[in-house]
Amino acid sequence: MAKNEKSPFKKAENSVKIIGVRVNSTQLAEVLKKIRQSMAEGKKILIFTPNPEFLVFAKENPWFREILNSADISIPDGIGLVWASRILGKPLKGRLTGVDLAEKLLKLADKNCWQVGIVGARRGVVSQRRRQMEILRQKYPAAKIFALEDTPGWQKQKWEIIFACQGMGEQEKWAVENLPKIKAMVIIGAGGSLDFLTGFSRRAPVFIRKIGFEWFWRLVWEPWRARRQLALLKFIWLVILQKLHRLDFET
Repeated sequence: MAKNEKSPFKKAENSVKIIGVRVNSTQLAEVLKKIRQSMAEGKKILIFTPNPEFLVFAKENPWFREILNSADISIPDGIGLVWASRILGKPLKGRLTGVDLAEKLLKLADKNCWQVGIVGARRGVVSQRRRQMEILRQKYPAAKIFALEDTPGWQKQKWEIIFACQGMGEQEKWAVENLPKIKAMVIIGAGGSLDFLTGFSRRAPVFIRKIGFEWFWRLVWEPWRARRQLALLKFIWLVILQKLHRLDFET
């Protein structure tokens, strides 16, 4: 499992533990600075993008909590994490979504002609995955973007960035298992972030994102998420238990 306890982002003053999972209190500029610094020093960096659903799953599955806590940077992708941090008395600086980070990294890849690998795009639907690659190459023509599933011998190639998009749990497990073995500088658990950048999913207007109701927007457009939103209720209850010091992180 990839661990780097010397990472400055793991310092207590720069993070908060919510339901046993460390989340970094940081902003986009800080994350990008850390990424550039690590790349310049030739060090690999592992980034995860948890939301409340992740933390509930991690509470129920200690193996996943351990994986999340192995990240060099763990950004607060869900507004619920920001609210929880305030309840716990250690407010995060704000929400940093996986979509915004992915978009900025792809722009940097385009500017610097980086090689970018993507695994698990569109949950393995080949036709959609290939269409997504086409759209990304059109948007970022100078970046060298490949789907790993369609790239023989990718394990021996050098990658500046790899986006793992298999979904919660699977993508993080893939990342920690592969980071030590492959020539990749940055691995990020991206979930469905690339879907928003390529039009497969519709993102909420900016004003809805700013007031923290992007989750509701997604629920309106993707009503099948209703069942998943039940995890938010459990998340709120677990945060209350943590506030009351009645939560055992070891179980």
